[in-house]
Amino acid sequence: MDKTHNVFISHHGKDDEHLQRLKERLRDNGYNIRNSSVDSTKHRPIRPSDEVIARYLRKGISWAGTFICLIGEETHTRKWVDFEIKQAHLQGKKIVGVYLHGCCNNVELPETFKKYGGAPIGWNSLDKLADAMKGDQMPAENADGTPRTPIFKITRVKCYN
Repeated sequence: MDKTHNVFISHHGKDDEHLQRLKERLRDNGYNIRNSSVDSTKHRPIRPSDEVIARYLRKGISWAGTFICLIGEETHTRKWVDFEIKQAHLQGKKIVGVYLHGCCNNVELPETFKKYGGAPIGWNSLDKLADAMKGDQMPAENADGTPRTPIFKITRVKCYN
């Protein structure tokens, strides 16, 4: 079975070490993760304009099969994380939340994740993340891996006259 997955890993820049660790852990378990998000391995010396960043993010999300959002203590405050989650939703991507290792159970979820995201999973749930990348359904759990009540999505429908 091919374990190659194209993903976009949304994260707060200060959590980049966790992103690198997640990719490493998946690689150690036999997965070939190709990440189209912006991380420390892709920084440029000159910051592009917001328009260029937005275009690059939309393109990376479009390319990915699965959208993963690393959820840490400050993730809910990041405007680019909200932008990325909204774009993933608009593009019909499966949105998977992964709590960072060491986060307490009361970490705030980004508002856009509450609206559009699936069930967040714990850091040590690599098997569940792998199932999500394959397209399987995942149970909701707390940051420590214990079951939790799922977050229900609200779907809004526009009506045209």
